[in-house]
Amino acid sequence: MSTPMIIPKKVASPALNQKAFPFTQADIPGNSIHPANGNFILQQRLESWETFQNLPMPKTSDEAWRRTDLRALKLNSLELKPRFNDHFNPPQILLNPLMGKKQTNQIVLIPGISTHHNVDQSLSETGVIFTDLKSAAAEHAQFLSQSFGQIVKPDDGKFAALASAMAEDGIVVYVPRGVHLKEPLHSVIWSPGKNLARFTHLIIWLEDDAELTFVHELSSPNQTNSQSFHAGNVEIYIGEASHLTFVEIQSLGNDVWNFTHERAQVNRNGRIDWIVGAMGSQLTKDFSDIDLIGQGAAVKMSGFYFPNKNQHLDFDTQQNHLAPYTTSDLLFKGALKDQSRSVWQGMIYVAPNAQKTDGYQANRNLLLSRKARADSIPGLEILANDVRCSHGATVGSLNQEEIFYLLSRGITYPDAERLLVEGFFEPLMERIPYEEIRRRFRSIISRKIR
Repeated sequence: MSTPMIIPKKVASPALNQKAFPFTQADIPGNSIHPANGNFILQQRLESWETFQNLPMPKTSDEAWRRTDLRALKLNSLELKPRFNDHFNPPQILLNPLMGKKQTNQIVLIPGISTHHNVDQSLSETGVIFTDLKSAAAEHAQFLSQSFGQIVKPDDGKFAALASAMAEDGIVVYVPRGVHLKEPLHSVIWSPGKNLARFTHLIIWLEDDAELTFVHELSSPNQTNSQSFHAGNVEIYIGEASHLTFVEIQSLGNDVWNFTHERAQVNRNGRIDWIVGAMGSQLTKDFSDIDLIGQGAAVKMSGFYFPNKNQHLDFDTQQNHLAPYTTSDLLFKGALKDQSRSVWQGMIYVAPNAQKTDGYQANRNLLLSRKARADSIPGLEILANDVRCSHGATVGSLNQEEIFYLLSRGITYPDAERLLVEGFFEPLMERIPYEEIRRRFRSIISRKIR
């Protein structure tokens, strides 16, 4: 039986753009080069721009956007190029080695300003590509012609099309067949500047029987009197019997409206362990889709988030079982403070031919104030008759008996609250492969609880 076509629920019918972005087709990177000259990426960008123009701005009447209102997004003041400010250099904590005392195989990218490569020469000798998107376009055009825009499509949504058209900054990782990397790769995109429109594109491509651990961080400083914008695409391909451990950290500043489309395709007996930590931004709308397209493909996805003040974080996850004997295990956990809000909407889709599927999804939320709100909407769409699929969702507050126990032992209330929140997140922390990353997340949790 042929694999059915999935119509993404997030796409609205085409219409005229309802909000004006302050840039035009002339701002597309490389637009001075005529696409007839064989520039595949430029041709992709121009087609994506046309799709962007034809898709409407999302609105709360669209199912995927019912709980995320964009009317307060100010577009006219956005700029494409950053101006120098006091936050030019990234903080040292972002640059710390993931293991040992010496940092290797790290790329630090400051969009529009600089790119620093600290990559071991022996890496390229194995055929691995680990570079920024601009360098990849110049040095690995043939690979990009086969991967750029092949997994996240422009018609996945208006912001997916915009990022595909405008993203000049990003990271490209390619691991050839049979290569098993023992040490992690680490990339940092640090984006200072006020009222900026940022666009990023990340490509991770593993051929058959390959292995990689990759840590990617997207960060910016907190800004006052500013409203910045980020749209990004993440495309992941896992070949047969390959294994990717992907740790993704988002710590954007409190002025950033963040929109991302992320999709992974996993082939026969491939596996991805995907850990997502979302701590920053003013507003985030993230679409994460996992397509298990080969028999025996598996995914374990772990997400954690901690909004405070008036942050709004909205996650839309889709586990697509498109082949038999596939497995998915998704767990998202969030703690919320002050007037913050989270939304998690998940779907497990099982195609008619995907017998023996084992799918699970869960969302757990911990409210630390009466004004915080968490919406949790799990879902199943099962078209096969021999599967095991389940889901669960909880929203609750701190256990007052546990608080009382800690207070009776002389622990202050803030410390008691911090200990319980850390314990709530600990099962997810144990899935993170490096102590340096765990230490960073625990530090963020401590700061937010204060």
